[in-house]
Amino acid sequence: MEGAGSPAPSTTPLPGNRLSSAAMPRYPDLPPGSRCIRNVQRDFPEWHRGRPHYALWGLDVDVPEVRRQVDAARGGLNGLLLDGYVRQPHVTLGLCGFPCADPQRSDDFGPAMLRAQLAALRALRPAPFEIAIGGLNSFASAPYLTVSDTQGQLATLHESLSAGGLKRTDGGFVPHVTVGLYADAWPAGAVRARLADCAAGETLRLSVPRITLFSYAAREIGGTLARLAEYALDGGELCWRENLPEQLAAHRAPHCN
Repeated sequence: MEGAGSPAPSTTPLPGNRLSSAAMPRYPDLPPGSRCIRNVQRDFPEWHRGRPHYALWGLDVDVPEVRRQVDAARGGLNGLLLDGYVRQPHVTLGLCGFPCADPQRSDDFGPAMLRAQLAALRALRPAPFEIAIGGLNSFASAPYLTVSDTQGQLATLHESLSAGGLKRTDGGFVPHVTVGLYADAWPAGAVRARLADCAAGETLRLSVPRITLFSYAAREIGGTLARLAEYALDGGELCWRENLPEQLAAHRAPHCN
């Protein structure tokens, strides 16, 4: 669970802190005088309650040019980020929950919710589109690469996938590619200086012909994503991957394709 675990602000000196000669960009989630959120590398059983997987819809942007930009940002923020973050570059469109055949909790993800999401997508009939992945910005808990599209398709897909009781992300929808998670409650001003000192990468333009249903191991903070299924925007077909977790057997029934 990203962003989990936020003890009292640390007084640990910021690794590699230096003054920036560049004009300081605006980072609204890191206002002057504040601190970023410390993430911790541990299991969160109070969150997953023994449920092994968590599912989400997103864009698969794990391509060499995006990986290079993410790696460059991580290098520029060396010493600030939590070790062990290996999640592939992706753009979250919506959170699903913990896959199961018979939902019992509000954050369970059952076949009925998937059917509602697919029905909403097919009613929307979104066309393939293009996104731009740009500069470095930051939430309080994590730095990220900005993501935008000129047609508003990202926001439209996010709203569509909210069908059937999908849990929304906290706050407004901000499309992004996560770079990593902050390892301590560093002073915001010093973090802003480090962000500003990172070399600006080129704007990357990627076509989006499909969206992907992902999952990750709920016990791992920043662990790898598994691709469960892909939904083709042109045609509206859901194509499942092989070797799915048993909790998704009911989701793969013919009525969910």
